[in-house]
Amino acid sequence: MKLKGTKTEEDIRRELVGSHESLFNDEIRSGLLSVIKRFFPQMKTAYILFWIPEQGEDIFSLLINNDRIAKVEIDRYDPDIEPIIESKQLDNTYLKGLRKYTRIRLAIALELANTDLKNEEKN
Repeated sequence: MKLKGTKTEEDIRRELVGSHESLFNDEIRSGLLSVIKRFFPQMKTAYILFWIPEQGEDIFSLLINNDRIAKVEIDRYDPDIEPIIESKQLDNTYLKGLRKYTRIRLAIALELANTDLKNEEKN
């Protein structure tokens, strides 16, 4: 999907960058980060696409690196309960049927992840 630089895209970009920084730097997201590292040891970067706070758990949809979508369900109150993980390869099959807003979020997250991965290679 070609991005156009709209205000909506800039708002999404700011939100994704903020959630990325929170994921890697804030204590409140350390549980999610440790789950991602445990189940995706090859992870170099990740972006939270969506977060659904449920009554007893938090459900996250994440872009892992630039090629995997993960759905992570973490119990909000008991860290000993094993998280539920679903993972899909990011390909055309996954992209079919996504709504426009979701495709825009994913395109921006992919752009950010690709930049992160290029910077990782340089270091």
